[in-house]
Amino acid sequence: MTQDPLIFAFFVIFTGAAVLGTLALYARQALIVAYIFLGIIAGPGVTGIVSEVSLIQDIAQVGIMFLLFLLGVDLRPAGLLNTLRQTTLVTVVSSIIFAAAGTVIGVIAGFDMHEAVLIGITLMFSSTILGLKLLPTTALHHQRMGQLIIGVLLFQDVIAVAVLLLVETTGTGSSAYTDILRVFAGVPVLAAVAYIFGRFVLQRLFLRFDTIREYIFLVTVGWCLGMAELGAAFGFSHEIGAFIAGVTLATSPISEYIADTLRPVRDFFLVMFFFALGAAFQLEALQQVWLWAGVLITVAMLLKPLVFNGLFRMVGEKPGMSREMSVRLGQISEFSLLVAFVAMDTEFISERASYLIQTATIAGFVLSSSWIVMRFPTPIAVSDSLRRD
Repeated sequence: MTQDPLIFAFFVIFTGAAVLGTLALYARQALIVAYIFLGIIAGPGVTGIVSEVSLIQDIAQVGIMFLLFLLGVDLRPAGLLNTLRQTTLVTVVSSIIFAAAGTVIGVIAGFDMHEAVLIGITLMFSSTILGLKLLPTTALHHQRMGQLIIGVLLFQDVIAVAVLLLVETTGTGSSAYTDILRVFAGVPVLAAVAYIFGRFVLQRLFLRFDTIREYIFLVTVGWCLGMAELGAAFGFSHEIGAFIAGVTLATSPISEYIADTLRPVRDFFLVMFFFALGAAFQLEALQQVWLWAGVLITVAMLLKPLVFNGLFRMVGEKPGMSREMSVRLGQISEFSLLVAFVAMDTEFISERASYLIQTATIAGFVLSSSWIVMRFPTPIAVSDSLRRD
């Protein structure tokens, strides 16, 4: 009987992820680390169990669309306005400092200026997965902390989306002026189309058939993918179209239900995305980037807590809470992996620059996870006294 390569790849990805994910949780690590390491081990660079990853990469892109779609759904303007006021200064000032530090490292490491700048930009972002998944939600102290961390992370995510948009438009090889004009003209038009259709069609359909869950699910997925295709037709990426689709549903009465319903779908595809990312990683590239990747993650894990701690205290937060939030935000983000992947795919940066970002980010996940679970309350803390749901 002939083995179906796609079914076998799915078996390796999800069974392997379950096994390594279990080991990662026992080791107090984020699951994303397990997915990436599984890709490295099972991919062509090591065992070659899954030799063809191109189809997995194509399928996994759907997960990125749902990731940005749900990010847009979570951007509820009214509820976040107060938190964003408190975190704007922290996010803007810290982003400038981190971007400058990363750019200097990139220049010293011998990268072209545009590559060095992108390396600096990826240093700006902190991990949403680690920031929120390792944060208890039962205590008032951590509820307040969660609001502030979410404010910073959402502001960073909006910046990341803008960076992705600019990387994709400048990576096409067309005139920079044409790219800038298309961005400023196209995004408002796409957003206006999405708003009008969402306001006068989708909202009425949701109100009319809100008790039929299967229908809500189908319409939501169709809206996400439809806007993704429309975004591609406008010359942007599918991910940008999906993000705009999510924003138009942020004020819907059933936005929370939509977000809860689609998260398992998003997670399904994201497992494949991070597996494919690990499978595409070239271990021989470590010889070129390991030193500067070590410098980058060391600077991130030392500089970020210092800067965030000072800024949070400047805006009036208590010293203890400021220190804890600064450590929880003291790593490089999974969005940095996405930026590095897209930038290399569009030939905006070299493979060496992309591997530098990927190596530093993955190492940061491991080190930061260990640091947080050993020092602060988390759902997977090493000590029983620190374990909080």
